[in-house]
Amino acid sequence: MFEIAFIAGIYSYLVFFLGIFNILHKNFVVIVTLLYFGLVLFYFLRTKKIPTLFKKIRLDKVSIVLTLLIIIQALVNLIGVFGPEISFDALWYHLTIPKLFLINHSVFNIPGGLLYYSDMPKLVEMLYVGALSFGSEIFAKLIHFFFGILILISIYKISRKFISEKYSLIAAMIFYSSLVVGWESIAAYVDLSRTFFEIMAFWGFLNWFENKKNLKWLIISGIMLGFAITAKLIAFESLIIFLGLFIYEAICRKTKIITFFKDCFVFVLSSLIIPLPWFIFSYVNTGNPFYPYFSKIAVDSGQTFSFPNLTIILKDFYNLFLNLSDPISPLYLILLPLIFISLKKSELKIKLLALYMFLSILIWYLTLEARGGRFVLPYLPVFSIIASYSIYKLRSRGLRFFLIIVVVLIFLSSISYRYLANSKFIPVILGQETKSKFLIKNLNFSFGDFYDTDGYLRKKIKPSDNVLLFGFHNLYYIDFPFVDSSFVKKGDVFDYIAVQNSIPPARFSYWKLIYSNNLTKVKLYSKGGKTWVY
Repeated sequence: MFEIAFIAGIYSYLVFFLGIFNILHKNFVVIVTLLYFGLVLFYFLRTKKIPTLFKKIRLDKVSIVLTLLIIIQALVNLIGVFGPEISFDALWYHLTIPKLFLINHSVFNIPGGLLYYSDMPKLVEMLYVGALSFGSEIFAKLIHFFFGILILISIYKISRKFISEKYSLIAAMIFYSSLVVGWESIAAYVDLSRTFFEIMAFWGFLNWFENKKNLKWLIISGIMLGFAITAKLIAFESLIIFLGLFIYEAICRKTKIITFFKDCFVFVLSSLIIPLPWFIFSYVNTGNPFYPYFSKIAVDSGQTFSFPNLTIILKDFYNLFLNLSDPISPLYLILLPLIFISLKKSELKIKLLALYMFLSILIWYLTLEARGGRFVLPYLPVFSIIASYSIYKLRSRGLRFFLIIVVVLIFLSSISYRYLANSKFIPVILGQETKSKFLIKNLNFSFGDFYDTDGYLRKKIKPSDNVLLFGFHNLYYIDFPFVDSSFVKKGDVFDYIAVQNSIPPARFSYWKLIYSNNLTKVKLYSKGGKTWVY
């Protein structure tokens, strides 16, 4: 699993440097990708390291049933993967920025207030550059889906350190039953990739905790967290969690203060060196290595830290477990009391998991305006492991059986819900409905989405033309040459202007309206066939 993480991280930076050197052409990306993964395959074949994900497993009947349920959930999620992308953030920047990088054959700063994420570390979006080079956004969605599968495997393998095969599968089910996981599994987002690298960071730390003399695992753990930070910058918060784990380790092992600081330094250095090229890129372009954070731009709804308000703590935690717009599984709330009980006589490693879980909830809680399910998602794998462990440690056989039934029933409800949510994709996947008709029905044109519903713009605007956009937000499905007003620069030449849900600026008041679409709220204007220089 660690090898897979390194393969993904190295490939991401390979694409990044192709962009830095302005050679990010589709055909070249395809050739480099095939060569890279060809060498990876050759390495595994030569060294006989092709991983067997489940070695020496002798599954009983219950475990076979649990495995089949997980496979069914994955297949249900795949239905959504093979449908067109309609998720807001994917169409806003997760896919649009890689698309613009490919169009311009370069990784570059996109100025303005729309695509300000272009300067942030983008490990996963670089993977999406490769995906878009091979075809549509479906390949990008598949990448994110498979990160979810890798998380399940990681949960299983870490759980096997503490519990049996059956309960390791239950840990995976608890995680996969969260509706936020099902939703994320079908979208070209980055949260599942961050979650994968975060659980790998914890796994590496756990290996180091078991054998402190092995410095390799401390460095690997730091590198994994570095990949998580490169996938999503707010993973910086996890450094605080790991600092708590270092303190716990130092207390348990009576580590010398000098050794403690040395270990922390090695870990933090390993974490920060991974996203460093992106920090340099951002600093060169904006003067701020963490842009758009610490700038005038509000990121993640003005995310900041705040001390808890005692009057609303219960309400907040009720919302966390039961009332999020992107919900996590209610199993976490159901099993929380058992987790406390199971800790009394648990070994140090289990208490390490519990500390990680509680610190992660604290970090989630102290982060204002970021209390959605996808913001706590990176910490759910460890939560799932310790939740399953709490069932495993129950003395009452009847209560254990009852809770397993509850897990299965909630998992079945998740399968049903996600199938109903994904069923709208089935007609377009089977060819009974065109992609165009699907997008017309499912995109929200009054909330920033765009699609050329009648094909007029695609036919009217030639490849040699250029269109200046006003009022557009989600640019991914634009298939004609354009520059958005948020990043237009002096000297750019245009043949048309287009507006969505707005009116043209006063300087274009004399331009002639030549097209209007009542559905998408798009209007196209021309200067009588003449070009205009910005």
